[in-house]
Amino acid sequence: QVQLVESGGGLVQPGGSLRLSCVASGTIFSINYMGWYRQATGKQRELVATITSGAGTNYADSVKGRFTISRDNAKNTVYLQMTSLKPEDTAVYYCKALLAATRASGLAIYWGQGTQVTVSS
Repeated sequence: QVQLVESGGGLVQPGGSLRLSCVASGTIFSINYMGWYRQATGKQRELVATITSGAGTNYADSVKGRFTISRDNAKNTVYLQMTSLKPEDTAVYYCKALLAATRASGLAIYWGQGTQVTVSS
């Protein structure tokens, strides 16, 4: 079975930086895209950034210029470098992947368990 495990969350002061990592493990044939979403308390989950296997990226307007998504295809890992953090970036950050576990299984969506990011002085 496939697992996505995030790490790197924590408490940071406004203006600070954090780097999140997400590793996909288990039986994986191919990964189409990976991405980061976030959910603040009382709000819906929203897109932060995605990256395709060909390194094409997409960002939410609220994080453009501050966050950078990247991936290491050999390690099935996606990163989110977050800079100039603001209190409104406080949320649980979730990793998402669209991947095929086997050649025959087809593509399916997988989510990680989430990692808390808190931006506060």
